[in-house]
Amino acid sequence: MTLHKNYLMDMDGVLIRGSEMVPGSDQFIDRLNEHGAAYLVITNNPKYTPGDLAHRLQSTGLAVPAERIFTSAMAMGRFLGSQKPSGTAFVIGESGLTEAIHAAGYVITRLDPDYVVLGETYSYNLEMITHAIRLIGGGARFVATNPDVAGPGEVGIVLACGALAALIEKATGVSPFFVGKPNPLMIRTALNFLNAHSEDTIMIGDTMSTDIVAGVESGLETILVLTGVTRREDVARFPYQPSRICESVAEIELI
Repeated sequence: MTLHKNYLMDMDGVLIRGSEMVPGSDQFIDRLNEHGAAYLVITNNPKYTPGDLAHRLQSTGLAVPAERIFTSAMAMGRFLGSQKPSGTAFVIGESGLTEAIHAAGYVITRLDPDYVVLGETYSYNLEMITHAIRLIGGGARFVATNPDVAGPGEVGIVLACGALAALIEKATGVSPFFVGKPNPLMIRTALNFLNAHSEDTIMIGDTMSTDIVAGVESGLETILVLTGVTRREDVARFPYQPSRICESVAEIELI
């Protein structure tokens, strides 16, 4: 069987929910692998390296190798490298972000950086936030991995990048440039990473305001799955619509 479509898919709410696999997602990944389909799992979560996330997926029963995972941190590294090669950055984030910044040929520094790069971390440090504010006030460019203001944690909602970005914006009067979804840049960068074209690629997501709109704005066919945050009755109120709606990835037939 020859496949003519590539697949980009969100992770949380599509393949997994918390620490559990969405039923049938293992069979969907198996079908992709069996037919040699090109695919990427793309996530706005910048904390973890692809290897970390591959291990997380493996613990739920999903065999997704690290090279099939693309994060907002990786998109950030490629963005910075394209804007100012061999630049410098002050970074607030975990290893997933710092590794991607280093991989882009950047030096991480507190002294007069070209960019302040904001991601997500387990424990936000007031001193680092204050230093970021001062650097931005002094002329450093302000970029952030993703606009999500909160996300699911082990014991409930946790602070995400967008919330802290709003605090820094309020203090500096400078708006950040968000690289992650729903910015189509995230999708275009993932397509380049996959060496795929938008006309030949399907975006699968559970969130209308990030996954689906990013796919629509990038010219991809889109599939909304109902295993995450969006209910079927919510879809009609959006001015853009997914190409298809499925209960889960288990329903998706490869084309």
